[in-house]
Amino acid sequence: MENKLFANAYIQELEAEYTSTRKCLERIPETSYNYKPHPKSMEMGYLTLLVAEIPLWVAVMVEEGEIDFVTFKHMDTREREAVVRHYDENIERAKAALQNATEEDLAKEFRLKNKGELLYAQPMVAAIGSTINHWVHHRGQLTVYMRLNDIAVPSIYGPSADDKGFS
Repeated sequence: MENKLFANAYIQELEAEYTSTRKCLERIPETSYNYKPHPKSMEMGYLTLLVAEIPLWVAVMVEEGEIDFVTFKHMDTREREAVVRHYDENIERAKAALQNATEEDLAKEFRLKNKGELLYAQPMVAAIGSTINHWVHHRGQLTVYMRLNDIAVPSIYGPSADDKGFS
């Protein structure tokens, strides 16, 4: 029963972060995808797709119990509307996976792999929480890239310099 409470809380968290994340994704022009603020930084296009795709990780984690970096299927597009649609689908799939998860599903161990090699294992409930935190972190990183490219940053938890409203 406790794990289902976590699942419901995670659904609420996905819903709370949904709109502001979508507003960011809607504003990223395809022409800025090659931008990198530093040679060690990821490209804006990769970061945009990552932010759109991390909710899918939650679904795959719950449904399959593991993610392998080599076999995980990524979307390959630079078309803004397709990225936003992909994001919407990923949010819905993550929420459905959490809604439909059994206590047994949520009690399992999550495994992260690379080419079949185990990188780490963690209780599923903890892994989902850290994945949502990872998603929010990358959205924050994306807003910095947006600011550096004069792309209006939406209100996230409160007003931004570009959007004076509350999300």
